[in-house]
Amino acid sequence: MAFILVPMATTIKQVDPAESEFLASLESRAKQPNPFLRTMANRPEALKNFIPFYSALVGPGSVDRRTKSIVYLATSYANQCAFCIAANLPGGRKAGLTEDQIHTLENWGEDGFNPAELAAIRYARELTRTASARVSREEMFQHYTHEQIVEITLVIAMANFTNRFNNGLEILPQA
Repeated sequence: MAFILVPMATTIKQVDPAESEFLASLESRAKQPNPFLRTMANRPEALKNFIPFYSALVGPGSVDRRTKSIVYLATSYANQCAFCIAANLPGGRKAGLTEDQIHTLENWGEDGFNPAELAAIRYARELTRTASARVSREEMFQHYTHEQIVEITLVIAMANFTNRFNNGLEILPQA
């Protein structure tokens, strides 16, 4: 899947991988241009620190990949972040999300998920909408440990970060 940066009145520069060895190495692994990374490369130290931090949050941990995909997508749908949705759908499918479940997340539904997943979806949506999730956090304690709740909260926070970066700079997936 290829991505492009949609031109704005004042377009943010995308760094050419030839100008950044680190960016070039990231894109060589991905085998395609990535406007998110190319844009963040305007702040090289931020990009260098972002990659391991992102990996620490969305990579292996005490929460399974499927749940992380669910909350990342629920957050991205809540924020209407086209780039993050497109970038995270393949991983969600690989983690076992069905097309019906993806459609349910997109339309703010709740059908087709188990009680723990529903608690995480509600938590992601509430935290994203209000920056507080007191009600749904109580539901989370019925299904997750303290460590898992912190991990899920970090994934939701990362999704909100990348959603706002992409939406703020109008980084969109290529059709």
